[in-house]
Amino acid sequence: MQKLLTLAILFISLFLYSQKTSVVTSDIDNFWVAFDKITSTQDMLQQQDYLKTFFLDKGTPGLKAIMEARGYTAQHYIDAINAYPKFWKSVRGNTLKAKIYGRELDKAIVKLKKVYPDLKRTTVYFTIGALRTGGTAYNGVVLIGSEVAMTDESTVSTEFPLDIAAGRRAYFNQNPIRDIVLLNVHEYVHTQQKPLVQNLLSQVVYEGVAEFVSTKALQKPSATPAVHFGFKNKDIKQRFEEEMFNFRVQDKWLWSDTENEFGMRDLGYYIGYALCEKYYNQATDKKAAIKKMIELDYSNEEEIERFVDGTKFFSAPLSQLYSKYEASRPTVVKIIGVENNSKAVKPGVTKITVTFSEAMNTYFRNFDYGPLGEDYVLAIQKVIGFSKDGRSITFEVNLQPGRHYQMTVSNGFRNIKGALLKPYLIDIQTTK
Repeated sequence: MQKLLTLAILFISLFLYSQKTSVVTSDIDNFWVAFDKITSTQDMLQQQDYLKTFFLDKGTPGLKAIMEARGYTAQHYIDAINAYPKFWKSVRGNTLKAKIYGRELDKAIVKLKKVYPDLKRTTVYFTIGALRTGGTAYNGVVLIGSEVAMTDESTVSTEFPLDIAAGRRAYFNQNPIRDIVLLNVHEYVHTQQKPLVQNLLSQVVYEGVAEFVSTKALQKPSATPAVHFGFKNKDIKQRFEEEMFNFRVQDKWLWSDTENEFGMRDLGYYIGYALCEKYYNQATDKKAAIKKMIELDYSNEEEIERFVDGTKFFSAPLSQLYSKYEASRPTVVKIIGVENNSKAVKPGVTKITVTFSEAMNTYFRNFDYGPLGEDYVLAIQKVIGFSKDGRSITFEVNLQPGRHYQMTVSNGFRNIKGALLKPYLIDIQTTK
């Protein structure tokens, strides 16, 4: 019996060890060595040398990855260190706790493995960036921007420019470090997912899966303010239904501080989380539901549509919502100054007025090539501007004799509510 007990303990220990993730924190120690050197001198060349010698040259693959993922350069680090010395000193102690949180993360990944047995092991890098991300998954690994993710209410925000200081303060006051393990598990889930495609619905599902699965694995509520806010505001779902097919509003819903009518960023996380929650609650086999969500193929539009429609979260099937959106888009109803599709347009300087079906947002306009390409483009010489009611725009062109011209009045134009114009092709030929 004693031998069997010993073997059982050994098996459990080996199992737990095999499930441990690789947590790497050395970039943090290296950064603070470089920081102390850099802040000891005003010589820019010396600062750059210190950063390179003590931080960049010793950097882990995670440091290289986060620099690539966020476009960081050595100068970005130097500028951030020199601009925000009080901030850096206030966050230092928290970042040095990475090893402690790394041990907690090991336990959390074991829990994730329980709800998703097919979990593939990867590496988590607690590294230091230049204030552009708290965490991301990139090339199959987890990257934690510890200078952002490990802040708290005592972190100093007074040095930041006025246009971002309030947002930073609000974020720090949420005590992000308190939920650092949950954030890591969220990003860990991303390393298990298939590649994302660039459409808003897929993006919110992608983020929603990571957020929902991480909370189920750890049995903790979401730490994302947008999720809690979303469940209390029913108008958000209706607005998303109106805008999900509008590719120009992504930053209103995800990964941005772009203002919206609700005063809350990243509301796409709520949409995705709510979709996943409905799918999970309807499923009889919960592990199979989690497996399905994690393994969704975003390149397969039909699969994503079946998943979303199956939740019955939205007020109607996606096909109906798309038809409704298309019907809501403004159109070009006529042009004045030339007859479209004419092959007998007189050459010379000509004013063209494009009239829309409704008032447009006069801050936006967009003209593009036609199907024949750049060589046939109808080049605008002068934009005269929108009419007072926003229902037309006038511009001036110089038509050369014997030419074939094309121009697309494109979907950069949008109405007051933000619905994109249905593209309209101007196609004319001038006489010789």
